[in-house]
Amino acid sequence: MTQPMPRFAPAPLSVALLACLAAPAWAQDARHAEPKDLDAVVVRATPLPQTAEDLARPVEVLTGQRLDEARASSLGETVARLPGTQSSYFGPGVGRPIIRGFDGARVQVLNDGLASGDVSTVSVDHAVSIEPFLANQIEVLKGPATLLYGSGAIGGAVNVVDGRIPEAPTTEPLEGRAELRAGSVADERTGMVRLDGTNAAGNLVFHFDALHRETGDYDIPGYAEHQHADGDEDHDEDHDDHHDEEQVYGTLPGSALRTDAGALGVSWVGERGFLGVGYSLFNTRYGVPGHAHEAHGHDEDDHEDEDEHGHEEPAEDGVHIVMDQRRTELRGGLDQLGGFETLRVKLAHNEYTHTEYEGEEIGTVFDNDSIEGRLELVHQPLAGWDGAFGLQFSRRDFSAVGEEAFVPDSKSRDTGIFWIGERSFGALDLELGARYDQARIDPDFASATAPDRDFDTTSLSAAGRWHLGEEVHLSFGLDRAQRAPTAEELYSDGLHVATRSWEFGDAQLDPETANRAELGLHWHHGPLRLGAAIYHVRYADFIYLADTGVVDDDAPARVWNQADARFTGGELDLQWTFLENHTGAWDLRAFGDIVRGRLDGDGTREVSFSVPHGDHTHDYTSEIALSGNLPRIAPARLGGELRWQSASGNWRGGLGAVRYASQDDVAEYEEETAGYTLVHANLAWHRDTPGGNAWEVFVDGGNLLDREARPHTSFLKELAPLPGRNVSAGLRLFF
Repeated sequence: MTQPMPRFAPAPLSVALLACLAAPAWAQDARHAEPKDLDAVVVRATPLPQTAEDLARPVEVLTGQRLDEARASSLGETVARLPGTQSSYFGPGVGRPIIRGFDGARVQVLNDGLASGDVSTVSVDHAVSIEPFLANQIEVLKGPATLLYGSGAIGGAVNVVDGRIPEAPTTEPLEGRAELRAGSVADERTGMVRLDGTNAAGNLVFHFDALHRETGDYDIPGYAEHQHADGDEDHDEDHDDHHDEEQVYGTLPGSALRTDAGALGVSWVGERGFLGVGYSLFNTRYGVPGHAHEAHGHDEDDHEDEDEHGHEEPAEDGVHIVMDQRRTELRGGLDQLGGFETLRVKLAHNEYTHTEYEGEEIGTVFDNDSIEGRLELVHQPLAGWDGAFGLQFSRRDFSAVGEEAFVPDSKSRDTGIFWIGERSFGALDLELGARYDQARIDPDFASATAPDRDFDTTSLSAAGRWHLGEEVHLSFGLDRAQRAPTAEELYSDGLHVATRSWEFGDAQLDPETANRAELGLHWHHGPLRLGAAIYHVRYADFIYLADTGVVDDDAPARVWNQADARFTGGELDLQWTFLENHTGAWDLRAFGDIVRGRLDGDGTREVSFSVPHGDHTHDYTSEIALSGNLPRIAPARLGGELRWQSASGNWRGGLGAVRYASQDDVAEYEEETAGYTLVHANLAWHRDTPGGNAWEVFVDGGNLLDREARPHTSFLKELAPLPGRNVSAGLRLFF
């Protein structure tokens, strides 16, 4: 079966962008106020209105200028320079947040409190259906967030706030922002616009946003495939003449990307509440690097397949993905409702289709139809406790048809109830919470080897802040969280094309239980801010994908297994305004993080599995060690950044570097990864106009030393390095 590759015409979005850039000055003041203190920003991921400074739980917030400077094509890359947070990597279109070594089904990605509704946890080549360029604020909750968002957040959560359904009138009748940018490493072209407005009566508020991005295959500083020449992990150019001429060099085929996103929302806002509805789409097409290297030479100027805009099309024999999501949301809020201070209701329905092409042939089609609802009731003080009750439910119908349908069709149902409360005892602020969930997974064609499964999970949490003075406080956290297995962990059975491996689930897996203890310090003395944390997590029945050592048809066989495990880590973040005079304000920031993940069991476990080959199978038995290092654990990092803002406030800039340590604490059959250093910089000129609008010209640079970088967290690290030197520039307009 063949089907032509869909093409996305950027004309409508381009017209909208140009119209916005030519718009008259409706507003009376600029819309780009940078929060002086990110800790003072209200965090929306929790039902109780608290700032990052007030929360007893560890949280990081990106907004304003810091978010503008961090925005990238994937959510994982956008938050990757926050302490304790890194990114997975499967090409520029796919990057999921990794929090303190946890990723995939342990990190929940949220769209203002509701799940994104994609299938990014099913496979590492599946993208997150949230566009960072359209976000107002991004919140990273470190440590278990199961209390608020269920078992999928046992490792943390990332909440993207985009304001697509307005909850309050705008300051002016019409306000918004737009951005145009171009990048060098992949010939990037990105444009976005957002508009928010209110009618004359002040009770009808609307929102509109749109984005178009397209890039070609990106440049790399050397060979695509990792060269293990003479055991030298630095890959010096001295060895280049020893490489096979057929190896891909200079440009990575299969790394092109095109994305369209947009939304329209409208709300009625009254004195005591609001009711709004929104509709959004996310449509992306991206290549999967590493699947067509043998078909390309190493001539960087050989671009045989280009569209009319000069961007490379995926090669006919390459693997590429077309993903489409349509999302409908209903949100409402009511204040002063009997014995409750506020009521918030959120409901989202997602229609998601993900098609994987091998050339023009359809390989696999994933469909995910889901609905999720959430109700939050903030009650008036009870026995001195401020708190909130919550109810959450979700329904998911998942299907996969084609070559990569290694997970059977299934229906998943989850329902959870929770309570969270806080109270001050003098210098001690205490937060307690509890949650109970019921989950059910029904695979199609249930059988003795793939039965229906029901799970009950319970999470308990205690966190506190002890104020030793106005400038310093200690924090602590104690959690007991549980996670139910996912359908792919239970029922996988076949070839996983994206990772080039055979993958086998275990339908008898039990819920995993995590017990966490954390101790933190926060010190703020004049221009100096210091934050530090150490944590330890012990898992009972930790679920992980174990390599068996068996290789069949050049593909390793892996099985989902359970064993006890432990994670230990720490973070440090230092910010110092060391000079403030007529030259402006000069800030120095340094951060570091480290995590170690190990299995904590004894002995080995015998596993048996069968690899299908047409009308027959190959049967295997293997021993899996229940101790040792866990695979793909994020390496330690050390980063620094010098920031400057002129006394007038018109200029700002920064120069920084992040050193990723080598990772040699690897699992059995896993390759070690060399360390690397990434240097970045930014410069912007901001100008307020007499009419109250503002515009900004910016230049950003990434990997300025053009180093080869292979993330240890990536399944593609041996085949696809990160992009080389990139310089992007553009214009932002605020009105």
